[in-house]
Amino acid sequence: MFFYLSKIFWFFIQPLNLAIFLLLAGLLAAAFGRRRLAATGSVLAFLILSLSAWTSLGAMMLNPLEERFAKPSLPQKVDGIVVLGGGFEGAINLARGGYELNSGGDRMVETAILARRFPQAKVVVSGGTGELFLDGEGDADTAPRLLGALGVGADRLILENKSRNTYENAVFTRQMVAPKAGETWLLVTSAFHMPRAKALFDKAGFPTIPWPVDYRTSGKEGIGLFRDNPADSLQVTTMAIREWIGLAAYWLSGRIDRPFPGG
Repeated sequence: MFFYLSKIFWFFIQPLNLAIFLLLAGLLAAAFGRRRLAATGSVLAFLILSLSAWTSLGAMMLNPLEERFAKPSLPQKVDGIVVLGGGFEGAINLARGGYELNSGGDRMVETAILARRFPQAKVVVSGGTGELFLDGEGDADTAPRLLGALGVGADRLILENKSRNTYENAVFTRQMVAPKAGETWLLVTSAFHMPRAKALFDKAGFPTIPWPVDYRTSGKEGIGLFRDNPADSLQVTTMAIREWIGLAAYWLSGRIDRPFPGG
């Protein structure tokens, strides 16, 4: 139930969709002669889109998440690497059978680099299909094609393709791997996603060393206009809002112990 409610809530609240719904509400209000209500809906839609696309608001919201876990020095020995899904274009790969990467593809590239650096380490790819309305191939189903092409043998891979969100990533991976005391596992995911991911793996009883990748901010963000192109700014704002809402929802539901987990 949590999965479905979270997806439905996010569909309506993400900035672009929310602006569209507000504009629609404004048009309907205008059609019924409610001018003040129509104006309110239009102004709110404009503010949401302009702040998201034309300002550095999104980057300023995302940067604290990315700074929460610094990338540590590599340990001498690594028993396994866990990479969370979110790096592939699932719909395209389902149709074409390739391994097209999206803006989060650094997760998979970094995993391949780490796997070659630690040739004895197991590699766990955790990620099924987490969309309600879009058909696509889960990352754990796509990853063997890319990792194999990059020299990571199939005998090293553990594929968890049932999870639909980060909570299930942690729980299902813990069940599959059953990590032993004293083992060293790296957790690879986008830097902005690491606070929630690390907290969930800790809660599931799977100790990991956070290995953040896929940074979206420079760390030198400040208040400003037109710091990036509007499409990328809108995407960054959307990711930041989604992650902060995710942290709050997981904390309120008891799935993580703190609203802003850290090291």
